[in-house]
Amino acid sequence: MTKSAELFARAQKRIPGGVNSPVRAFRNVDGTPFFVACGEGARIWDVDGKEYIDYLGSWGPAILGHAPKEVVDAVREAATHGVSFGIPNPLEVEIAELICDWIPSIEKVRMVNSGTEATMSCIRLARAFTRRDKIVKFDGCYHGHVDALLVKTGSGALTHGRPDSAGVP
Repeated sequence: MTKSAELFARAQKRIPGGVNSPVRAFRNVDGTPFFVACGEGARIWDVDGKEYIDYLGSWGPAILGHAPKEVVDAVREAATHGVSFGIPNPLEVEIAELICDWIPSIEKVRMVNSGTEATMSCIRLARAFTRRDKIVKFDGCYHGHVDALLVKTGSGALTHGRPDSAGVP
């Protein structure tokens, strides 16, 4: 048995489905997940030593690759000042100003912890601005882990909405 298979068996005992995100389950390709040990640049290695080219880039955030020296050095330096305060700090203002300077159409920036939170904030802002409740959702796409976005719409009163995920009313 591979180390990945052993880890997956252990994970299934403590993590629903054995993974923390359905996309990591490999069910759509009739497989089981491999577990990553490390990465460098565009390459990752699993716990069994097998090397892969990472075409996904961690689903987007690893646009600079894995463990780029410049980023590792910057994170190491920043961590010497503290890693999380839960209250405002000067870097929040600086990055907001940089984003607004780089993209002139952006006037203000809200920083959140996840894509789900960003989507929820966008929906709330759009509803407040337009004074409308309905939103458009693309069928078959992932828009975040929030009940209102984990529902397929029907053709109206005859079919109503159908949950895309168990546990969604």
